[in-house]
Amino acid sequence: MNYTQRHQELSSQFQIGIDTHLDTSNIDIRFFRFKSESRSNENIWENPTDLVIGENIEFSYPVFIPSEQQQTSEAILILHGLNERNWSKYLTWAEHLCSETGKAVILFPIAFHVNRSPQSWSNPRNLRDILDFRRKKNGEDRCLSFANVAFSERVCEEPYRFYRSGRQTVNDLTQLFGDIKQGVHPAFNANTNIDIFAYSIGAFLAEIILFSNPKNLFSSSKLFLFCGGGVFSSMFGQSRSIMDTSAYKSLFQYYLHEFTEKVKLASMRDKIFESFCSMISSERYKSEREQFFKRLETQLEGISLVKDKVMPYLGIEEALGKNIADSRITKMDFAFEYNHENPFPICSHTNSTEVDNTAQITPLKRRYNECFSYVLTQ
Repeated sequence: MNYTQRHQELSSQFQIGIDTHLDTSNIDIRFFRFKSESRSNENIWENPTDLVIGENIEFSYPVFIPSEQQQTSEAILILHGLNERNWSKYLTWAEHLCSETGKAVILFPIAFHVNRSPQSWSNPRNLRDILDFRRKKNGEDRCLSFANVAFSERVCEEPYRFYRSGRQTVNDLTQLFGDIKQGVHPAFNANTNIDIFAYSIGAFLAEIILFSNPKNLFSSSKLFLFCGGGVFSSMFGQSRSIMDTSAYKSLFQYYLHEFTEKVKLASMRDKIFESFCSMISSERYKSEREQFFKRLETQLEGISLVKDKVMPYLGIEEALGKNIADSRITKMDFAFEYNHENPFPICSHTNSTEVDNTAQITPLKRRYNECFSYVLTQ
């Protein structure tokens, strides 16, 4: 696989909501509609402006499926990073996993991300005034950009949105897994096995889902962590692709010092809440969290990149415990320039040959073949 070339080809072929056949890999991209039931079954909507964002409630999500399969009994769910506005980064990953494993690969958007957010949140023309306002308010912040200004403004306006988005996504994935397991999803047979490839904040979310295990739907799911999996307090999210410095400080202050006191309703202090709190800092629910990861050990693998400054290995070690982290997570480095947000650079001065050569032996191939072989073979 020529990673750079294939990335460009898939980006040009892929359109939200339009089914596509990929001749090169003989894979179909099929879209399915989803309507989130969180709006009606849980009291998480204190902010009415978020409740009326229709894109977040009803949307389409793509599934990569080998063309010869109308239905399948094996799937991999990819969970993406924070503040993603499109699927571009993940298309080559999804195609490769589908091709190598023969399993369907589901790309499901986190609440208020990708196509679950208004297009205006990604349009520079709509964001100019907010960008100027934040520059005047916060000074010259190198982390402020058109790419993160909408997310940054929303987080500063109401930090609880971070938890609400995750909470809704846990509910949505519970709904999705339930539909698939019950055999009512048109692409999957009943009792389909679903494993998880989780990147960045998606890894944080996946750990919370497996820890809380709503309706016992996630007990058999295996988890692969890529550039993620650490406790919240060891994440450094200020980045031109993620959030500006002011937003990061607001989130850090809120979740380290205020969040648990803000959630008053007993009905909200459930297993999902506790699982989230256990991932805020290393000392919270430490015994319960490390016992969980000990039980999960044989279902867990991952990669931490040495130059990852957003979600460094230390945070993963704090979350999993040193012994589990040392045995299940591999630290990896590349010869070319990369970062957390862009582990396989496409639009940069980096020599594309270096990226292509490495992309063939990292999580998309060698790591999956060798260390995550249970996903490929089971």
